[in-house]
Amino acid sequence: MFTRPDAPFRPGDEAVAVSEFVRHARRVLEGAFPLGWVSGEVANLTRAASGHLYFTLRDSAAQVRCVMYRSRAQLLPFRLAEGQQVDVRALTTLYEPRGEFQLQVEGMRQAGRGGLFEAFLRLKDRLAAEGLFDETRKRPLPSLPRGIGIVTSTAGAALHDVLVALGRRAPHLPVVIYPSPVQGADAGGRLAAAVAEAGARAAADGIDLLLVCRGGGSLEDLWAFNDEQLVRVIAASPIPVVCGIGHETDFTLADFAADLRAATPTAAAELASAGLVHAAQKLERHRESLRRIALRRVDSAFESLDRMRLRLRHPRERLARQRDRLAALAPRLERAAALRVERLSARCDALGQRLTHALPDLAAEQQTLARLRQTLSTNLERRLATQRLQLEALRAQLGQLNPDAVLARGFAIVRDTRGRVVRDATGLAPGDRIDVQTRDAHIAARVETLSVKGSNAEPLPD
Repeated sequence: MFTRPDAPFRPGDEAVAVSEFVRHARRVLEGAFPLGWVSGEVANLTRAASGHLYFTLRDSAAQVRCVMYRSRAQLLPFRLAEGQQVDVRALTTLYEPRGEFQLQVEGMRQAGRGGLFEAFLRLKDRLAAEGLFDETRKRPLPSLPRGIGIVTSTAGAALHDVLVALGRRAPHLPVVIYPSPVQGADAGGRLAAAVAEAGARAAADGIDLLLVCRGGGSLEDLWAFNDEQLVRVIAASPIPVVCGIGHETDFTLADFAADLRAATPTAAAELASAGLVHAAQKLERHRESLRRIALRRVDSAFESLDRMRLRLRHPRERLARQRDRLAALAPRLERAAALRVERLSARCDALGQRLTHALPDLAAEQQTLARLRQTLSTNLERRLATQRLQLEALRAQLGQLNPDAVLARGFAIVRDTRGRVVRDATGLAPGDRIDVQTRDAHIAARVETLSVKGSNAEPLPD
């Protein structure tokens, strides 16, 4: 059994599982070889669908298998290809399922670039940490740009390639050139000034898209496009920026800061005019579709015209047919009219008979009316007599309830000073003024003594 990762393997009587043996070997390798740089030529390069890179790093005497996982491979500033001389920064490891010794690549640079490439990576990491390369801040290109600005050298082939591509794909599109050197000690600052000028004059110059272009070259030739000031100006541009710098395998920091990277200057021009080309193609498809629709409409109209021409007859023929039809319809009309007259006559006879049977018997109706009048008169007199008797009875009752009749029998009505009828003695007190109404007079009086009926109280003194 293995006791320590660094303990040497010593065969013994006890067998060791292959997985444990390989695991121990992996730990020994990883402990013995820390992260470091290895140089060699790329061979047997494979790009997996997962994004991982598998290749062999070799020289004239040996080779070793390498893997670079997707998270690291997508950060490569150049496109890895067969036969390239590279320096890889890798961990030594063992792939346990197959027991294969390999290098796990964490970073890579093209061989011979040394310090310059290291400076490129350091600046790239710092600017990426600030968010200048984030995909979320990048803007889509205008599908139908009003005009395109180009920042490049007027003496380079890149400008010619861009103008030829735009002239072929969008000859009507206005182009404004902002000249700047693309190589040299002060090229980075002058490129940044040209990009800033293009952004400031975009509205006045009528452009809404900017191309930054240069032909291919070495890392040193393209170093101006790694200038920090240029990268920041591109990231802050008020209009979208497309970078077409070098060849497909060339990457600069300006490419990472731009809204879109093109593989070449010509590809940048094609991307900038893609919306116009698509619109022209769509317009051509619509034109062809309209042409086909118009042709179908014309063919359909001719077919309808032919059918109508076949149906068209001379007026003389139509009059003859109408005359024959009228001659055939006349007897039918006569028969229908005669039949209708017969039916109406029979209906009139039937209605006359019904009317005769429906006439009233005036004598009988008059007798009935006289009998009803006599009955009504008798009932009315009887009802009036009854009503008179009831009225006399009510008049007698009303007379009995008349206060004057009560007063006539010797009674009186007592009211207080406010005119209210005194119904009992509880509302009076000695000394109160009262009004006593008799049948023929009103007597003003004053209460001298008060004796309540049923009470044992003594009369109050005056």
